[in-house]
Amino acid sequence: MTTTNKAAFSRFHDAVNSGDLDAISKAIDEVVAPDLVFHAPVPSDLTGVQVLKQVWVTLLHAFPDIQVTTEDVVAEGDKVVYRNTVTGTHLGEYRGLPPTGRSVRYDEIFIIRFADGLIAEIWGVVDVFAQLRQLQGDPS
Repeated sequence: MTTTNKAAFSRFHDAVNSGDLDAISKAIDEVVAPDLVFHAPVPSDLTGVQVLKQVWVTLLHAFPDIQVTTEDVVAEGDKVVYRNTVTGTHLGEYRGLPPTGRSVRYDEIFIIRFADGLIAEIWGVVDVFAQLRQLQGDPS
């Protein structure tokens, strides 16, 4: 089960790093349950797979060269935890900030619960403070 769950997430991760919104949307349709529960602050009233798709529309608009590097993976039972480093260049509006052209690098951790081989639930912690600090020109 753990190997299957990691493989499903790997499919999604590969699509994310392609930068191709159609590929990301297709991967979401393939590996995410339609009634996904997403436990992270998102700027919309969408639910299910639509919220995850909107997250990627927003991120690709703001950071078209976004790359997610997995640093650690811990899996047990129906859950897989990923610690990632995210990099990108701010070339589109993000959280009310106009494009700055600045590079960002921030950390995130996601706990993903699988059911019947699909991503059913996601808890996410994203270092938004680091994102915004860098976008405002504070490199520390």
